[in-house]
Amino acid sequence: MSDHIRNTGPMLASPRCGAKTRRGAACRSPAVHGKKRCRMHGGAPRSGAPTANQNARKHGLFTRDAIAERRQIRALLGEARSLLEGMK
Repeated sequence: MSDHIRNTGPMLASPRCGAKTRRGAACRSPAVHGKKRCRMHGGAPRSGAPTANQNARKHGLFTRDAIAERRQIRALLGEARSLLEGMK
């Protein structure tokens, strides 16, 4: 056996990845230098969506107009329900 003393202090003191694993626990891998994630969770070079990602367009479901329209429909349905309850 070797009498070599391993200097693991700097590795253990390095910042950890902030991602959660599939089990819900925190990732225990060290973060990539200058980033908050490890190489497996998005810290690798060129990871993530490209600039001007065309797949990230808004679908319009949560625009002010769509929300206002859903509120109006809900109000109309509530009035119709109360009208039907009054007819019984």
